[in-house]
Amino acid sequence: MLLKEKISNWLLKEQESAIHFLQKTVQEASTTGNETGVQQLIAKKLEEMGLEVDMWYPDGEELANHPYFCASRTDFSSSPNVVGIWRGRGNGRSLVLNGHIDVVPEGDLKQWDDHPYSGKIIDGKLYGRGSTDMKGGNLSLLLAIQALKETGTVLDGDLFFHSVIEEESGGAGTLAAVLRGYTADAAIIPEPTNMKIFPAQQGSMWFKLTVKGKAAHGGTRYEGVSAIDKTAIVLEAIKELETKRNKNITDPLYRDIPIPVPINVGKISGGNWPSSVPDTVQVEGRIGVAPNETLEDVKKELEDYLSSIQDSWLLEHPVAVEWFGAQWLPGSIETDHPLMSSLIKNFEHVKKQKPVIEASPWGTDGGLLSLAGNTPSIVFGPGVTAVAHYPNEYIEISKIIETAEIIALTIYDWCGGRNE
Repeated sequence: MLLKEKISNWLLKEQESAIHFLQKTVQEASTTGNETGVQQLIAKKLEEMGLEVDMWYPDGEELANHPYFCASRTDFSSSPNVVGIWRGRGNGRSLVLNGHIDVVPEGDLKQWDDHPYSGKIIDGKLYGRGSTDMKGGNLSLLLAIQALKETGTVLDGDLFFHSVIEEESGGAGTLAAVLRGYTADAAIIPEPTNMKIFPAQQGSMWFKLTVKGKAAHGGTRYEGVSAIDKTAIVLEAIKELETKRNKNITDPLYRDIPIPVPINVGKISGGNWPSSVPDTVQVEGRIGVAPNETLEDVKKELEDYLSSIQDSWLLEHPVAVEWFGAQWLPGSIETDHPLMSSLIKNFEHVKKQKPVIEASPWGTDGGLLSLAGNTPSIVFGPGVTAVAHYPNEYIEISKIIETAEIIALTIYDWCGGRNE
């Protein structure tokens, strides 16, 4: 029997128990600082699968000294990382399968049709916070590994399964795994791409702008300078810069993405009294970073653009720019890389159609793996971005199974080995 048939048959037989395990992981509310319970489930599962398991609490001080560290906390005493290791025979290429276990908060409970961590199954979809981003993708990885092991596969190259914390706030978990030595020749990350293949991922950074004005009584506002009025000029400049930056992007992977690297303003606050001219406004936002750019170059471009706004007040009182909070590094892998070729081949073999190949519209831990761990990464997973971080988040069970089959065949191609 061909390996594909063995894996298909195994997945069909094990689907019910696999989805039950996914329900259990979704029912663990693994928001930041609350990952221990779900990681214990993952570690136990890996041990049952026969993998070597390393579960540890990242050293916040060590991470804080790294230039790519950006998390808002350094205490990870309630947030363990888990890595499962399948040692190969030593004569094949190694592979990382990386998935984050942390989820964003559930938000307004009134907007959910059911409990946010129900794990309820309706019409072939499993609902709950984290189901699509990205516990369903993580299950695809686990199923791919288990299917290979239980159908008699011996790998030549080493395989590392990362279940990491802190991706939603900048990647401390993956950085910790890299620093612990869990890198490889390449990686697959099953973020919710709706089974599109992303060989390139944009990065992003958070910024805070402070726009100064001159306070005055509202009755004589002409004696002051409104920071709100000046902020309107700054916001227009940001739009102009976004247009300029995106005109320079010619990579065909971005062909169907309306704004490849957006600049998003997400928060504005200013003023302190209705009858006063506001003297300060703060603007917080996020700027995208293309795969061929560095964080430092993009920082300088924004700072220079804002400092050159042709407004006499702003030239004398330039906008203050602060970089804070989360950041995601850009990353890319060659479109003709052997792992890309293998993944495309196996996608076509399983799905009987050609995959959509484009650039990721958001950041992932792929940039960290690529730049900090020298592990070029592909993002490919079963979830749907449109429901990630939203109420009534769900994942289609059939897509999890299809993704597992594609990844299992790709592992075998990449790492090499034999199936007995």
